[in-house]
Amino acid sequence: MNKDTLNQLIKNLPPRPGIMGREKFFNAAVLIPLLQKNDEYFFLFEKRAKNIRQGGEISFPGGKFEPFQDKFCVNAALRETEEEIGIPREKIEVIGRLDTFISPRGIIIESFIGILNIDMEKDLNPDKNEVEEIFIIPVSWFEKHPPEQYGVKVEMKPYFINKDGVKVSTLPVEELGLPPQYQNPWPSLDYEVFVFKNPVALIWGITARLIVELMLKINPNYLS
Repeated sequence: MNKDTLNQLIKNLPPRPGIMGREKFFNAAVLIPLLQKNDEYFFLFEKRAKNIRQGGEISFPGGKFEPFQDKFCVNAALRETEEEIGIPREKIEVIGRLDTFISPRGIIIESFIGILNIDMEKDLNPDKNEVEEIFIIPVSWFEKHPPEQYGVKVEMKPYFINKDGVKVSTLPVEELGLPPQYQNPWPSLDYEVFVFKNPVALIWGITARLIVELMLKINPNYLS
């Protein structure tokens, strides 16, 4: 490497650290909607339509970041909210965001907290192709009822079993001369799964994790 190459390297280094290989992940943006009612704040949730991915589950509005439509992730969160439940972005006051979340399944989620300046009776117009139902739950309920905690094992292995039951190698460990221990499944990751058993709905997965992260900003001892 000569001086010119070094200068090119310096020029191309990111001004701020990002997520390496981000373009290979599924990038999504989510709005955590808060609605004030009778001097109390509520989370607004949607129940996903049965015919779409993860149909029937509870979530916040959000979806895939589209680089040709969305200049920033917050734009994606606002666009998806308008498309899914009909709230125009001018009626949403974004007050901040949570840390970037990377799921073991390769999903990167940027989540934004937004105050909804709406009338629930007049301003909600859900897309029935995506949303079966919209409902609210007081934030105070989650403050008083921490989630149940479970876990799953996330495993990496250099092969998979195809539909015919045949083992297919994706990393030829022996052929490459790698250490033999890598022929077997690699040490697994313990991944926490949070579950809220609210009388209105069972809330779990990424939605529950975002709630937990928000509650920890209110009370650092929330899970203690």
